[in-house]
Amino acid sequence: MGYNSIKRAGDILFAMVGIMIFLPFFIPLAIALKLTGEGYIFYLQERRGYKNRMFKIWKFATMLKASPGLGTGSITVRNDWRLTPMGKYLRGSKVNEIPQLINILLGEMSVVGPRPLMEADFVKFSPEIQDHFYDCKPGLTGIASIVFRDEEKLHSESGMDPHEFDRLHLAPYKGALELWYHDHMSLRTDFLIILLTAIVIVLPENQLAFRLFKDLPARPDFWK
Repeated sequence: MGYNSIKRAGDILFAMVGIMIFLPFFIPLAIALKLTGEGYIFYLQERRGYKNRMFKIWKFATMLKASPGLGTGSITVRNDWRLTPMGKYLRGSKVNEIPQLINILLGEMSVVGPRPLMEADFVKFSPEIQDHFYDCKPGLTGIASIVFRDEEKLHSESGMDPHEFDRLHLAPYKGALELWYHDHMSLRTDFLIILLTAIVIVLPENQLAFRLFKDLPARPDFWK
């Protein structure tokens, strides 16, 4: 079996086990979401996927339904006023991402890969990066997700318009990280990224990624 076949088998196993583990917690969480915010449980949104095909991503609802057209749009800043009462906790723990196990089972996503982006964020990348960003399936986690674990803090402290800061400073580095992943895809890389994801949820300030992957693109000057 080649890398892609093993990865797909691992994706299916990971998704099935994850769904079974989470099922006992789903009913109380669904009730809590139904009784808070605007009363909806899931949020489906169009995102870029493999070979730039669009698909619907599944998430637990954490923000107001009209959020894409309010405030900072596709970018979430620290203490964002559009978050629902439970949204802050679900996003901080990444529990809001768990429904994407459905996308993984359907073959639209993988456990590890570039994050599936909204169109408004995808167009911030250069044409060269856009052409190769989704040469592999988007992932539940990835190297950019780990490095940008606290992206909301960067936006909140930049003093710039969030979208301009994203376009001028964050997008070029995210693109470099994703191209690095394309060049280093392997079962070992994927395993280490999954391990790092678990660590950064508990210790978001750690820099272990740069120790394990010594050839990662250097962080830009504004972040040093």
